Amino acid sequence: MRFAVGEREFEVDGRPVRLLSGALHYFRVHEAQWGHRLAMVRAMGLNCVETYVPWNWHEPRPGELRDVGALGRFLDAVAAAGLWAIVRPGPYICAEWENGGLPWWLTGALGRRVRTREPAFLRAVDGWWEAVLPQVVARQCGRGGPVVLVQVENEYGSYGSDAEYLRHLAWKLRELGVSVPLCTSDGAEDHMLTGGGVPGVLATVNFGSGAREAFAALRRHRARGPLMCMEFWCGWFAHWGAAAEPRGAAEVAAQLREVLACGASVNVYMAHGGTSFGGWAGANRAGEVQDGALLPTVTSYDYGAPVDERGRPTELFWRMREVLAEYAVGPLPEVPEAQPVLAGVVEVELSGWLGMDAVLAGLGGPEVCAGAPPTFEELGVERGLVRYRVAVPGPREAYPLRVVGLRDRAVTVVDGVRGPVLVEGNEGEGEVAVLGRVAGPAEVELWVESLGRVNYGPRLGEAKGITGGVLHERQYLHGVRARGLRWDALEGAAGAAAVAGLGFGGPRPGARGLHRGTVTVPPGGVGDAVVELPGWARGLVWIGGFPVGRYWSVGPQRGLFVPGPVLREGANEVLVLELEGPDGAEGASGTAGAPRLVP
Repeated sequence: MRFAVGEREFEVDGRPVRLLSGALHYFRVHEAQWGHRLAMVRAMGLNCVETYVPWNWHEPRPGELRDVGALGRFLDAVAAAGLWAIVRPGPYICAEWENGGLPWWLTGALGRRVRTREPAFLRAVDGWWEAVLPQVVARQCGRGGPVVLVQVENEYGSYGSDAEYLRHLAWKLRELGVSVPLCTSDGAEDHMLTGGGVPGVLATVNFGSGAREAFAALRRHRARGPLMCMEFWCGWFAHWGAAAEPRGAAEVAAQLREVLACGASVNVYMAHGGTSFGGWAGANRAGEVQDGALLPTVTSYDYGAPVDERGRPTELFWRMREVLAEYAVGPLPEVPEAQPVLAGVVEVELSGWLGMDAVLAGLGGPEVCAGAPPTFEELGVERGLVRYRVAVPGPREAYPLRVVGLRDRAVTVVDGVRGPVLVEGNEGEGEVAVLGRVAGPAEVELWVESLGRVNYGPRLGEAKGITGGVLHERQYLHGVRARGLRWDALEGAAGAAAVAGLGFGGPRPGARGLHRGTVTVPPGGVGDAVVELPGWARGLVWIGGFPVGRYWSVGPQRGLFVPGPVLREGANEVLVLELEGPDGAEGASGTAGAPRLVP
């Protein structure tokens, strides 16, 4: 099959065709459920699926590649479902994903030189693409596979204007064997289309409404080529502490109809959002140009999509199906049956608790001592936390202790007593968080957690941890000791083995620290579930070594989705790392109840 970009339309073997695509990220869906989600997308009336490729998920450390074959297996599943595929391999993806998909070890070293012609960045991108693109090249439509379109970068016009960088990426894709058409995608504004376009490469636009105006903007820059909305935003994501504003199904369906009435192709973003398992959700910055307060994104990536987080059709699914049926070739497939759900409510039986110092001693990296606080990047921590310890000399009177450049949130302990929780920009001090007055001598601990690296805007790639210093009055405190804990230290078989060697005490529900327990699924009762943690404050959950994700009592998300394939009949080990707990000394229990799994 030959897929081509014509004067006004896409063409398959010389015949005009319209791409009716939907976004579905393979890394946000359990692999055992890919087939069901793809069948749902096809039943909605789509003929194509789009996915990003997250570089940092596949290369968590330099040269340490993890399961790049997952992309190939997903594309094979796409083909088996009778769909085409659009692949958006980055290197930057946004996607409300940690660091926009860029590896921490690269942004930490290069800072603002990423996404430019910087030779060190281009060498890293070339090496990454050389590892992953064979999964795409072998599955192009000209070779019998589903891939019909590959994107160059992603919304680059919202970030930069380095035309030489974009030309290099387009050249590299071709040099590595990508023969299907290439494209870019940008907001429908002149400066974005100017900054993100590549001569000779199809340009597409992203929007959630106003199709005619958006396509008119595109035509000002590209008089020829098919019209396409690469991201038709059918919903939106949510930040912790602030619910997303839902869109009405009838309104979204009407906007989709307008896109198609323009003769355009479309990619519904998201057709199925899935879940940012394992703390992989990113963060945004408030403000018109994304340079304000940090806004971390919730674990769920439901997005208000037509296929919800659990794979079920929503009202929007049926409304969009009605619209898409008018453009389908033949009748639409039947909607697949719903996935099995857990048979009843099952409580987690907590069996042990371990304080944070012991958790760090057993699972953390080595402690380092430095003149100034090292960042997460300098300590090799991607998703995780760092304990900073610093001594206030004495004797001296009580002065305010200030943390300059705190990112993102710190539980404080002074001489073994819990202090307040600090957040960046506390008390109107810009990027200075104020602990309060501390007299010397004193030992101060700052347990700093990353809530997700920025995934969009000019502060992409910013460092985590304490990026400035710790001040007592106007004096910097030096000799800072720092030790990091990566969330992946608790994942999989290796994490389970490491946890098994720790010396747990008796259970203390809701206390700050690591909790161990068991959830027992009755025979025949395995299925999708939601884990609820009534009365718990903030932390992460693992079940059977699978990283379910972050919870936080501020909402709006109240439970964490657990895919049925994660569970098994009988006993399943549950780990809960509670990072905040009730006020007071570590180990103090509040009113938290036992975690539970509900259908």
